[in-house]
Amino acid sequence: MKDEILTNIENPSQLERLYRTDKAAFKKAFTAVYPQVQDNSVAAFWNARLNFAKDEISFGNRSQLLFVIVLSICAGIIVKLPALLNLNEEFFYSRNAGFIIFPALSAYFAWRNKLSALKIAMVAGCMLAALFFINSLPDNPSSDTLTLSCVHLLLFLWSLLGFVFVGDGSNNPEKRLGYLSYNGDLIVMTTLIVIAGIILSGITVGLFSLIGFNINNFYFENIALFALPAAPIVGTYLTRTNPQLVGKVSPVIARIFSPLVLVMLVIYLIAIVYSGKDPYNDREFLMVFNALLIGVMAIIFFSVAETSKTSKSSMETWVVFMLSIVTIIVNGIAISAILFRITEWGITPNRAAVLGGNILILVNLLLVTLKLERVVSNKATINAVGRVMASYLPVYFVWTIIVTFLFPFIFGFR
Repeated sequence: MKDEILTNIENPSQLERLYRTDKAAFKKAFTAVYPQVQDNSVAAFWNARLNFAKDEISFGNRSQLLFVIVLSICAGIIVKLPALLNLNEEFFYSRNAGFIIFPALSAYFAWRNKLSALKIAMVAGCMLAALFFINSLPDNPSSDTLTLSCVHLLLFLWSLLGFVFVGDGSNNPEKRLGYLSYNGDLIVMTTLIVIAGIILSGITVGLFSLIGFNINNFYFENIALFALPAAPIVGTYLTRTNPQLVGKVSPVIARIFSPLVLVMLVIYLIAIVYSGKDPYNDREFLMVFNALLIGVMAIIFFSVAETSKTSKSSMETWVVFMLSIVTIIVNGIAISAILFRITEWGITPNRAAVLGGNILILVNLLLVTLKLERVVSNKATINAVGRVMASYLPVYFVWTIIVTFLFPFIFGFR
């Protein structure tokens, strides 16, 4: 590597190729040879690039912090509404859980992206309409359409947040992929914040118990519950103001988990054959099967979204390609099982929703896999896969609208 760097010190494109082949080895070799070529302008650039000192963690200016604090307090007040207004907790949280976080995050990105008043009004109008609709549905805990509406409402609000996130670049695939990457970064950061909060809570309750004060109920019902919605809001603020915090963690997680999930999925499919269980006659098994499918789809999307921003080795591309093929097999089994159950026992809201969702996922997987095949054949770049994923996201948004707002009427609120 040292000799190649010295030979190509005047060839920036070749140096870039060497760097992308093995970044760690390149940095080590370049550091060793730099004293010999430090007067070269290209070498000086690479030295600055490889040894650039990251800025310290930024907490933004006072107005930004104040805005985030206000959003966190508003989310905390919403989560405490059942206690403040003596509302039925099961009724409130099952229908309004999404309105605790998504409006606050949408407000943050609307403010950050300087969204136009018209777009803000559109998003706010959609959220208010959804709030009125979901709380107007008949209070029938056994209603499948009610459950489906509550679940898909979360996806509907998540889609609206994506609309605000991309701002004026709603037709920009890079912006949409950035939204997927943001979700991965937010999961990492929010998890860290929640873990830190759990540790702090344990220490606080333990210290007070040592001096004879039992604050368990008071602390968790009034402080912990009030502060919990602030975790994703603060996590969003930190990841947006300090991209370097998890900018390197998320791609590493994607690269580690993709091959592990591929191996697990192959072993799981083989184990199903010997287990005697099948999704055709076992409803609970079919539900787990579909949950597995959604989880693997998320990993594929997250992996592509993270790695489409940088070069991707052929091995990593092959892993995602094989994972997509195996997931198509899983999806095919799930769809055939759902069709079998519909043929045997008729159509229900749950079966219709799962069938429709699986068909949409299958089409998406096929499109992604076809693009990945071109990537591994060196006929396209990984960015083409990202563009396919980004262009398909509105299809899921339309499906959430259908299930959330139309299914109750289609199936008579049963």
